[in-house]
Amino acid sequence: MFLDFIPESARASGLRVLMKGAGKVTRLLPIPQPTLLVGPGSSGRLGQAVAGFGHAKLLIVTDKVVSGLGLLKDLSDALTAGGADHVVFDEITPDAPIPLVERGIAFYREHGCDAIIAFGGGSSMDAAKAIAVSIANPGKSLRALAGYFKGLHSPVPIYAVPTTAGTGSEVTVAAVISDPERQSKLVIVDTRIVPKMAALDANLMTGLPPHVTAATGIDALTHAVEAFLGNWHSPATDGMALTAVGLIFANLRTAYSNGTDLQARENMSLASTYAGIAFTRANVGYVHAIAHQFGGRYHTPHGLANAMVLPHVLRYSAPAVTNRLARLAVRARLGADGEDEDSLARKFLDGIDQLNRDLAIPTHLEALRKDDIPALAEAACQEAHTGYPVPRYMNQAQCEQIIGRLLPPESATAPAARASTRARKKVGPTALKSAAGQTRKTAPNAATKRSTKTGSSGKAAASD
Repeated sequence: MFLDFIPESARASGLRVLMKGAGKVTRLLPIPQPTLLVGPGSSGRLGQAVAGFGHAKLLIVTDKVVSGLGLLKDLSDALTAGGADHVVFDEITPDAPIPLVERGIAFYREHGCDAIIAFGGGSSMDAAKAIAVSIANPGKSLRALAGYFKGLHSPVPIYAVPTTAGTGSEVTVAAVISDPERQSKLVIVDTRIVPKMAALDANLMTGLPPHVTAATGIDALTHAVEAFLGNWHSPATDGMALTAVGLIFANLRTAYSNGTDLQARENMSLASTYAGIAFTRANVGYVHAIAHQFGGRYHTPHGLANAMVLPHVLRYSAPAVTNRLARLAVRARLGADGEDEDSLARKFLDGIDQLNRDLAIPTHLEALRKDDIPALAEAACQEAHTGYPVPRYMNQAQCEQIIGRLLPPESATAPAARASTRARKKVGPTALKSAAGQTRKTAPNAATKRSTKTGSSGKAAASD
């Protein structure tokens, strides 16, 4: 990309100045926060409240897994008891694509709705936000609405009930949907799409599968960490981010291993919300920029993509943010105040690695192809450099190197295998023995293979 022709120091300085200016503007934006209802049964309490707001008909946007499990019952019963008419659109899929969101828009109009309740994981909430913006701005396509404040008119009212603890979408100004034609993500940003009210109901999360709990939990951690390390951080966002990190390290393993633990589930819900508030102001970084490309091209669940990318980006960024990594280590209880900052920073990086291992996060992306890496890296750098206040800039080659570390073992050993074939044909036994030894050194063990297959199955789909 064109930035690679500019000396690294000049490029980083220029981008940093631009992002610093944008950060000052962001701090002045009036970003609303929803009224939060917290605790088991809060989805029903939200229904009671919304029923009294006088809406003609409410559209509940969700997915078939959520509706099939009966998770809507407390909410819908409360709406009915309060005399609030409502209909359910439960067709949402992971990374909801444009055609699906357009069906939701048509469904809203067909039934004469005037408000939306987003009920589910991040995909349901983002789809609901996109529907709300589109309904209020009928002259613009979803592609035309992508970007910052592209809608002239305010979205219709949105209420939210998250069923995963990860995206923080119940408090954020963004909606992310997929564009299958362009194999990319569309991001709609507008302070007016923050829901009016949200319920953090731990009862709705007790049945989440462990791998969904893991991926969404690391998604929340990524939000908090990137908000804390980025150059738009402030005392207010630091407080939210640090609190989220502490709650996640204290509760995510419990929620993963014992999904019925209501206290751990509630604490993870709060962590997700706090992290959402933090990154709404402080923004994210390269982890998200790369993860968005994986989602757009391979349909990798967003939380899983973040979890795989996070350790590599953190190690790249570490020289520029050692002191802040040290503060994260203390808050995560991986070290204590007074320890050497370099040591604390290493402890946090190692703690992220260990957390991923404990949650069976795969170390490779099975869908990733070597030939795709240049385009993925270019798109990721473009996204990060034009929108995110990253603490340390990278160029195309550095981004390609980071993405390359996630290649599946078969791709990583392919050059050695080809070398072995050439040796067998041209050189003879000595070279063949050398190439074979090289292949053995890079071959994955059985445990790695099992972890990779489990993590990349995509079964987290409906709840991510």
